[in-house]
Amino acid sequence: LGVGGWGPPPGGGSHNPGGIDEDFGIKYNCENGGPAPEKVTELIFEKSKTISEIVSAEDFPEIDIATIGSTKITSADGSRTVQVDVFDPTEDHVSVLAGCFDLDPIKKLFARQDFSFCYDSLSGVQGPYARKVFCEILGAKASSLLNCEPKEDFGGPGSASHGHADPNLANARELCDIMGVSKEGRAITGQEQEPPVFGAAADGDADRNMILGRRFFVTPSDSLAVIVDNSELIPYFKPHKGLFGSKGGIKGAARSMPTSCALDRVCKAKNIPFFETPTGWKFFGNLMDTPKYTPFICGEESFGTGSNHVREKDGMWAVLAWLQIIAAKNPDPTKPLVTVEEIVQEHWKKYGRNYYARYDYEGVDLDAAKNMMARMAEMADKWPADSFAPYTIEKADMFAYDDPIDGSVSKNQGIRFIFTDGSRIVFRMSGTGVVGATVRMYLEKYEANTGDLDQHPLEVVKPLADLAIKLSDLKEFTGRDEPSVIT
Repeated sequence: LGVGGWGPPPGGGSHNPGGIDEDFGIKYNCENGGPAPEKVTELIFEKSKTISEIVSAEDFPEIDIATIGSTKITSADGSRTVQVDVFDPTEDHVSVLAGCFDLDPIKKLFARQDFSFCYDSLSGVQGPYARKVFCEILGAKASSLLNCEPKEDFGGPGSASHGHADPNLANARELCDIMGVSKEGRAITGQEQEPPVFGAAADGDADRNMILGRRFFVTPSDSLAVIVDNSELIPYFKPHKGLFGSKGGIKGAARSMPTSCALDRVCKAKNIPFFETPTGWKFFGNLMDTPKYTPFICGEESFGTGSNHVREKDGMWAVLAWLQIIAAKNPDPTKPLVTVEEIVQEHWKKYGRNYYARYDYEGVDLDAAKNMMARMAEMADKWPADSFAPYTIEKADMFAYDDPIDGSVSKNQGIRFIFTDGSRIVFRMSGTGVVGATVRMYLEKYEANTGDLDQHPLEVVKPLADLAIKLSDLKEFTGRDEPSVIT
């Protein structure tokens, strides 16, 4: 759907299970452009049980979607006419982004001799948008763009990403190797050519993003917190510059429950209304549609970041937000460049650091995973006092979300262990796996700004991982000794 246009809400294939063979899941977006909330999807599910007939237009002619224009098609009996409009979506998206950012300072940043840039579209749909924004508008060299030709198989098994168009340290290896970042997020040195100053990647449908500095990985949780903390540097969020919502700067921010608590500290310090929602962009929709909370910024630990300019996460928006912040912190081209790493380190010195990691156990037997989660839920208020040593438990529960806008309640959204020092262990079952169940274990250790801020996250959270495995009896329930993926 184009901006300002109208049509049936879009639906699309989903990797969430549905149908007889669990290969027919549907994603459904409502008229506000956002993912359908649970009350809508539950109603759709109930209605699906009463379907008695499916009608299709088998002789509907093919439309040349490579040519911009309108085509009218009339039914054989003349009773109905359908108009199909083909438009350039890059123009719509760029127009919206131009209303969010001041692109001139970013263009000047790109012109600096000490600024270099690399962007990986991972052979997804972002390629044409990347060429339009970065090359045509901002002046980047075409050679700074990787994998910008969309491919149906995202490059396939022979590509650097092995056909997995996911913007993370495991799959976006071509970009990460160029930027000097290992699969564990460690700095790689010894390159013949110095890595670029700034790097970023998009996933297959361009809604998720990854941000990198030279030999430096920015976690999605930190990225969200840094953007909110510096939101006044972005025109869309400047006081008295609101475009799609109430004027006067950012009015609300939210994160999914498993995302680290880095955002919480920013919102508390700046008195920004803050919300913790279940995983899933649909839970941000009601907040975005409420004027008193817009302009609004939100994000998830799974590399999704966005604002109320659209009702979905937006990878290009997140990258431009970072570039706007970097440009604002580097107004004088005669002075040394303030880098991504320096911006993040300054953030930690101000707020402390939330060391964070996620362990994914993929392809787990579904019943075994459900039994493990049920046991932890049952034990929520029954754990022996010494079960958590050396940590002191503050709360153990099954997360439920009371929507502050419509009063709806979403239960069973993940097991939480919250400790008095700000550390957390979270367990969720993900619906985005292909076979069986995916158990996700989230680990977070808070370090105050007076503590050691230069440790590696996987080393810091290892004691929490050991405790989580013991609490969950994960090995006994799933038979797994190691996670499939650590991010």
